[in-house]
Amino acid sequence: MSETAPEGMPDQDTATEDRHAMKMAKKKAARDKIMATKEGEKGLIIVNTGAGKGKSSAGFGMILRCIAHEMPCAVVQFIKGAWDTGERRLIEEHFSGLCQFHAMGEGFTWETQDRARDVAMAKRGWEKAKELIRDPEIRFVLLDEINIALRYDYLDIDEVVAFLRDEKPAMTHVALTGRNAKEPLIELADLVTEMTLVKHPFRSGIKGQKGVEF
Repeated sequence: MSETAPEGMPDQDTATEDRHAMKMAKKKAARDKIMATKEGEKGLIIVNTGAGKGKSSAGFGMILRCIAHEMPCAVVQFIKGAWDTGERRLIEEHFSGLCQFHAMGEGFTWETQDRARDVAMAKRGWEKAKELIRDPEIRFVLLDEINIALRYDYLDIDEVVAFLRDEKPAMTHVALTGRNAKEPLIELADLVTEMTLVKHPFRSGIKGQKGVEF
């Protein structure tokens, strides 16, 4: 319990609250000043990369935001297309009217063990991605795990960067996920987030958990 302040003086709790209110008022004024200069809008190129978990999860979080805002959107999965994921099930069963879902991959390269097939599937996925991005009705396109396809040179990074730079409609958002994003894509992007691995249960012998991993 705080000591009672001398008569006519604010007690310690009141003084602390006043200082906090003044500090927050200054922060708000500074923030409002910054926000007043941010009036532009554009379709963003977003890259989620890094060794940590959460790249695709963040991408699907944005897809759910689009659905909530009734913004037409689309997903192209480049690697995990053979998996029965919760995201895919949810979107296809409940939100197919707002979100197209195209599972183009057949698993990680060590699972398929067929580079020619992987390349063919990646190129098929990229053709679908370009079709969706060009569609003026679609506001957001998630290219899930495309960075892995680019890492293994299943797709030409220069072609992908040139298309996003020159042909993406001005107000269309495109998110590209997967570790080891290539530098030309990072340079082009408006927003880049690198997920840092600190701990992962897989290293302790725990397999992927439903609802967390898939």
